[in-house]
Amino acid sequence: MATKPPKGDPVQDAPRVTEPRHAAAGLTAIGHSLRTAHQQMGVKRTALTLLNVNQKDGFDCPGCAWPEPEHRHTAEFCENGAKAVAEEATLRRVTPEFFVGHPVADLAGRSGYWLGQQGRLTHPVYLPEGGDRYEPVTWERAFDIVAEEIAALDSPDEALFYTSGRTSNEAAFLYQLFARELGTNNLPDCSNMCHESSGSALSETIGVGKGSVLLEDLYKSDLIIVAGQNPGTNHPRMLSALEKAKANGARIITVNPLPEAGLERFKNPQTPKGLTTGAALTDLFLQIRLGGDHALFRILNKLIVDTPGAVDEDFVREHTHGYEEFAEAARAADWDATLAATGLTRGDIEQCLRMVLESKRVIVCWAMGLTQHKHSVSMIREIVNFLLLRGNIGRPGAGVCPVRGHSNVQGDRTMGIFERPAPEFLDALEKEFGFAPPREHGYDVVRAIRALRDGQAKVFFAMGGNFVSASPDTEVTEAAMRRARLTVHVSTKLNRSHAVTGARALILPTLGRTERDLQSSGEQFVTVEDSMGMVHASRGRLEPASGQLLSEPAIVCRLARRVLGADSRIPWEEFEKDYATIRDRIARVIPGFEDFNARVAHPGGFALPHAPRDERRFPTATGKANFTAAPVEYPELPEGRLLLQTLRSHDQYNTTIYGLDDRYRGIRNGRRVVLVNPEDARELRLVDGSYVDLVSEWKDDVERRAPGFRVVHYPTARGCAAAYYPETNVLVPLDATADTSNTPASKSVVVRLEQSATD
Repeated sequence: MATKPPKGDPVQDAPRVTEPRHAAAGLTAIGHSLRTAHQQMGVKRTALTLLNVNQKDGFDCPGCAWPEPEHRHTAEFCENGAKAVAEEATLRRVTPEFFVGHPVADLAGRSGYWLGQQGRLTHPVYLPEGGDRYEPVTWERAFDIVAEEIAALDSPDEALFYTSGRTSNEAAFLYQLFARELGTNNLPDCSNMCHESSGSALSETIGVGKGSVLLEDLYKSDLIIVAGQNPGTNHPRMLSALEKAKANGARIITVNPLPEAGLERFKNPQTPKGLTTGAALTDLFLQIRLGGDHALFRILNKLIVDTPGAVDEDFVREHTHGYEEFAEAARAADWDATLAATGLTRGDIEQCLRMVLESKRVIVCWAMGLTQHKHSVSMIREIVNFLLLRGNIGRPGAGVCPVRGHSNVQGDRTMGIFERPAPEFLDALEKEFGFAPPREHGYDVVRAIRALRDGQAKVFFAMGGNFVSASPDTEVTEAAMRRARLTVHVSTKLNRSHAVTGARALILPTLGRTERDLQSSGEQFVTVEDSMGMVHASRGRLEPASGQLLSEPAIVCRLARRVLGADSRIPWEEFEKDYATIRDRIARVIPGFEDFNARVAHPGGFALPHAPRDERRFPTATGKANFTAAPVEYPELPEGRLLLQTLRSHDQYNTTIYGLDDRYRGIRNGRRVVLVNPEDARELRLVDGSYVDLVSEWKDDVERRAPGFRVVHYPTARGCAAAYYPETNVLVPLDATADTSNTPASKSVVVRLEQSATD
């Protein structure tokens, strides 16, 4: 039987700390997966649900975007995927009666963990202006409220339409279509906070803002470099691919400030060996200082350029532009500056170089550890330089591999969720639907928060996600949200954003991935795009948590009909009835989706075209892959300070908190911990187990403080510290962002540690 939700928030003031683990998954992961699933769903529902995760005729995991192999296991999910499914398919319910006993002030005082544990939302609810708690509202009245507030705006650009990465291709396409027919490109999304830096760098250098490898390429690679990423927690099924690559002869270099259990050893629960010793993955661990990756790849590039015969001169001559300027900058790389920036030894780097030169096919994978710095875009461009030098793009077993987070975050961008749309995309929309979409760029996440703060935006509509908890500078973000006239969240469960409202607020409950979607023409399916550009169907199998739920496409269609009225040229009612009609329009608007309905009917779906990968064609401004030569940057650290990265625990996915443990790092029963190198701790007189306030320092001289964190002596890189978000998002200044991409710089926050008043 499923268990009841917790009545009170658990006490987290005394986390227990043990030694970190040196292997991931195995029998322990199976136990945790099943225990969580049974607590949320019960035994029978657990079996029915988990056996459909990531299957060709099942539903796509609502967790990460890692692709599925052609041949699926019966259990094609990881521990955190099982947790994500269990939280969505839970038998716990948040009914209108719940809000009678829990006013907004009470919700605001609860932890994200407690809110999420209460269960699935069952009815639309409304917080009226001046009210203190949500109350039931009909769908018709809810859409009227949104229409009233939008009609009262001086301009459509005073409305913001945010998207989470869970949103399906069909819903995302309709959502951007609605916003643009309304007259705005204000379509901030979660990509703005994660891989925007990757897209910016790759679009300029190779002409496509996505990774260039397929899953099969990892199996063919000679060398895989995993930089700024913790797949054991954030993309656990990636470990299976790395294990297979190792078995095929690949070597793995890990570049990270923290040692991570999953990259040390993987105990694959699908194999007999995995249930015992497991497989060692990392051949060389480069424990780099936060933000030092630009300097590392620049010195590697210098050494490659200086090594006779190391550069693929034919590829460089035929397919690239800007080599001479880049080579001049690379040759100027300085060893002393490199060692200071990276914290590595010369021997470490020379060993890395030997492995690179011995490898014909090289892949570089990365995630947030590279994308959330001021210099992230130039850092990723340097990785592209590294791969171009030896022809490692457009070759089987080689390429760029930015590993995306949420399950359809890449698909949403492909569907047009972007505040700076390409003119070609807008032209295609205009041709297909007969209206002139706006051409002026809209707001990304950071600019949207500024607009709310400054009174330039008044309606905030979120298609999924937990915007308040995901965004930087928590106090600024929350104050900005409270200035809105109306905040609306399309959600499956409660989260912190529902407690930080505008003058009026709506929560609109929607179907989850696990649930059947029945419309008037029959049962529907949706589609998603994974991290490697594979598009496939997702079909829910469970009965909806409530008869009052609407699907995301239905919500958009009904909202559009109510807001835009009879003047709209778009057949919203037809789209709601039959999602195949949406896919027909996508096929005519977005390149690569031709004959969409027929192709997605194929089990496993289809791969989107990728010119650099498929034909070594680079659709850039020069018509070639572009070398770049930006000056090397890395974070400067004042004396007596540490460089903080925000990160996830193993018991969370993005801002969803499944539990209070991080067992791979040896943390139990608490999240307010800060990981500090023992040598740094001694210099700063920080005793293991003492409590400190984290205070960030930035050029605006505003004090941003996160109080009451337990110091944990931990083998981080010297000068670096780590703590969990969203608790530490309060330390990230809103205006501290990456150049070009405007992504919050959450991985290089200068902090001082002060003795806590609670110690």
